[in-house]
Amino acid sequence: MDLEKQPQQPPAPAPRQPDVADPQGSLRASDADRDRIADILRDALAEGRIDPEEHSERIDAVYRAKTVGELEPIVRDLPADRSRHTPAAAPQYGPEGIEGPAENMIAVFSASTRKGRWRVGRRTNAFSLFGSIEIDLTEAIFAQRLTVINATSIFGSVEVRVPENVTLRGNGTGIFGNFEVVTLEGVDPQAPVVVVNGYAVFGHVEARPKRGKWVTDLQNQIQDKLRKHLGH
Repeated sequence: MDLEKQPQQPPAPAPRQPDVADPQGSLRASDADRDRIADILRDALAEGRIDPEEHSERIDAVYRAKTVGELEPIVRDLPADRSRHTPAAAPQYGPEGIEGPAENMIAVFSASTRKGRWRVGRRTNAFSLFGSIEIDLTEAIFAQRLTVINATSIFGSVEVRVPENVTLRGNGTGIFGNFEVVTLEGVDPQAPVVVVNGYAVFGHVEARPKRGKWVTDLQNQIQDKLRKHLGH
């Protein structure tokens, strides 16, 4: 007996694959995002998970990153940031500051100097044209962990001096001039991070530590003066 032919059923559609793209990865990275990754790297260096050379390479990549998606792979093989689970310790070098406009220092056929005890902002723009600029951070109060100095020198000079126990980074170019940043690694995870970016054209930009100057010592001096002022 002939069997009645049944119409052939169309194949079932393949199940839709979930979208694995991370929508957060394309977000622009903030200073707080970079600080979080830098904290993980500092912990990894202190625990011996990475050596100083690798830490230097990764921290440079942190400050070059433009998006959150570029930051995460830098610490993918390291333990997660402990600050997600425990409250972050208060900075020992000053209270958290409120982000505001950048401070501008300009020297055109002149000189401009900033030194002594002053509160450092998040960003400083230094422009020297046939002039000289000196930025001395050795007695400054850091109001935040990350401080960025954008330095431009044309037939002039920009010099930055920092305490010995901060983290110092730089990214710049010398065109018939000199751009030099002495790289430092702050051992203390609460140490400020100073990043100097820019370029020098027939001039020079230089950032280096000043021997004998330490953030902790200065902070203790501030606290002692406050106690005397309050009569404690």
